[in-house]
Amino acid sequence: MPKLVTMGATMQCVPFGAAPSTLIVIPKGVPVLSPIPLAATVMDFAPIVNIPPFGMCTSLANPAVASATSAALGVLTPMPCIPVPTGPWKPGAFKVKIGVFAALSDISVCNCAWGGTIKIQTPGQFTVDVV
Repeated sequence: MPKLVTMGATMQCVPFGAAPSTLIVIPKGVPVLSPIPLAATVMDFAPIVNIPPFGMCTSLANPAVASATSAALGVLTPMPCIPVPTGPWKPGAFKVKIGVFAALSDISVCNCAWGGTIKIQTPGQFTVDVV
């Protein structure tokens, strides 16, 4: 069963990102102090703001990687990964909305202009059994 994605969820750019990254959810509306992490929506896809870099990028579609690889006479030269999402996360949660947008679920993906697919590794929401 899909889980709701919250602030602090870990993501990975497959197959080009060298390291995982942590989703940042910006509060919408009036801030509320709560021990529960903020839930994300499909619209939380802004580079740097919501999706920080994934370490180094190895995609030759990334102009920085292509340029560095060319300068190294064809030896693949990874460069810093600055994600360039091509649009919102897809698909969102079918039944849960946050405001007017679908909530982000752990089966959602976001495509990067450099050819990678950003996937959720751990959603940030866990079921806890109370004894």
